Amino acid sequence: MTVHLFVPCLVEHLAPEIAEDTARVLARAGCEPVLPSGQTCCGQPLYKSGSHAEARELARRFISLFESARCVVAPSGSCVTMVRKGYQELFRDDPAWLERARAMGAKTFELTEFLVRTLGRLDFGARFPAKVAFHDSCQVGRALDNHDSGPALLARVRELTLVPLARPETCCGFGGQFAFEHPEISATLAGEKLDDALSAGATHVVTAEPSCLLNLRGTIQRGGMPLKALHIAQVLARRLSGADESEGGRA
Repeated sequence: MTVHLFVPCLVEHLAPEIAEDTARVLARAGCEPVLPSGQTCCGQPLYKSGSHAEARELARRFISLFESARCVVAPSGSCVTMVRKGYQELFRDDPAWLERARAMGAKTFELTEFLVRTLGRLDFGARFPAKVAFHDSCQVGRALDNHDSGPALLARVRELTLVPLARPETCCGFGGQFAFEHPEISATLAGEKLDDALSAGATHVVTAEPSCLLNLRGTIQRGGMPLKALHIAQVLARRLSGADESEGGRA
């Protein structure tokens, strides 16, 4: 199966290794990942800031670029939520584009839901000797109603121990523009999430949402916390055989 990979802005500019590992995992799942050129932002920041005319232009570009694909996968629930739900809001008064937006949303998937719910694949031969707390992000868990796929995938990783959080439902504090408009509250929420992970005995925090990852990683670095943060694709890409990649620059 050919799968078109959409790379979110945060991943492209701040953590391109997530896109690389997403492609590796899709290939191990028996898919042929394709990275179309000419990708731009999905339009979510503009949409949430009220710049709907500009967001519609990016939405039209996304749909035009990807609508010939059988399916589109992104390592981000936030972008997928925008395509599935935000595009329909943007084009609710434009029947022709609304129809195209609905069709696009129906074949656009977040990585973990695609692996588990569409392909039915859980085991990718990964090995990761660590105690991991899984951060169930607001966008993947709530917006996409996909709370279970991430933990199910991590449960099949060799030598990985999932440790439960006392408050798994809490936000990490990113929330798109929220982190920039309310940095002190955002930092407090991120700190509480990481304190929860430390109390559970975790050595790593893993999430399926890049924005959460970068927010948590920044809080870890600023506070000198004995934790590392990874995207779930980075964990699933680690093989049983051969030398694992160094965590330098990846954790």
